[in-house]
Amino acid sequence: MKVLIVKTSSMGDVIHTFPAVEDASRARPDISFDWCVEEAFAGIVALHPAIGAIHTVAIRRWRKHLLDKATWREAAALRRRLRTSRYDLVIDAQGLLKSALVARQAGAPIAGFDRSSAREPNAALFYDVTHAVPRGMHAIERTRRLFGLALGYEPELSRLDSGIVAPSGNPVGTEGKNAFLLHGTSREDKKWPAQDWIETARLLVEQGMTPITTWSNEREKAVAEAIAKAVPSTVVVPRSPLAAIAAILGRSTLVIGADTGLTHLASAFGLPTVAVFLATEPGLTGPRGPYASTLLAPKGGQVTPAEVMAEAERLLELRSQAPA
Repeated sequence: MKVLIVKTSSMGDVIHTFPAVEDASRARPDISFDWCVEEAFAGIVALHPAIGAIHTVAIRRWRKHLLDKATWREAAALRRRLRTSRYDLVIDAQGLLKSALVARQAGAPIAGFDRSSAREPNAALFYDVTHAVPRGMHAIERTRRLFGLALGYEPELSRLDSGIVAPSGNPVGTEGKNAFLLHGTSREDKKWPAQDWIETARLLVEQGMTPITTWSNEREKAVAEAIAKAVPSTVVVPRSPLAAIAAILGRSTLVIGADTGLTHLASAFGLPTVAVFLATEPGLTGPRGPYASTLLAPKGGQVTPAEVMAEAERLLELRSQAPA
């Protein structure tokens, strides 16, 4: 059986789908899986060994150039690739109108959330088979249940395994004990102050750990350089493809991150991960992992570096006690 997964974005949503893929790979070894995803996240999808072909879409880019012939040529080429792949089933794990429209391009039966379960109820109109999954569950559990219903097995929800592996190699900064500081995020109100990152880096050095950080735009570069200037032992990784950052992240001793996709990736790798949430509720979409923890700033308050380090030490101790 050949199945296409449609989960185009965002990075966190893509990562939340990995446990469902891992469930399905174990329960249904007769199934091969391909994936359709936004071009920016193709390298993330490739981290799961069960995924075969990766079809990329560029909805974010196409929307800006709807009248360009190149846009329509790319969309038509995607449709041809999906049709010639001859899928037995498409699972739309996103539940949006845009993902449903992408799923239709494959010309195969589509399974997805029903109207009461989908994030956009009208997306269910495009599905051949719909499944009811309570919306009050974490996104990871919802997706695992959807896959189980669509493919005929009962997921073992007490067990959480993303199944992903870090890219091979020995990337810079992964020698010895280190902590990856993920300060960059999409919204200003989700960003922990630079001074708090600097103080955290200092505390890490006192604990014998090397801080690592990176950046993806000029504002983030300024923060990364400020951390390195104040704490010279900090390793600053230049702006790099996601796969390259994943290789470093996956070999980190500890990860401390804002509400961003890479923090979700760290927790999916099973790393001790402290997520700092300031303006958003982790609720049903926060990082999940065996050694993941979220510190939520109280209303009108803040999360301090001392609190972050205390939680990090707790997670590291917990990890050290786990069976090898």
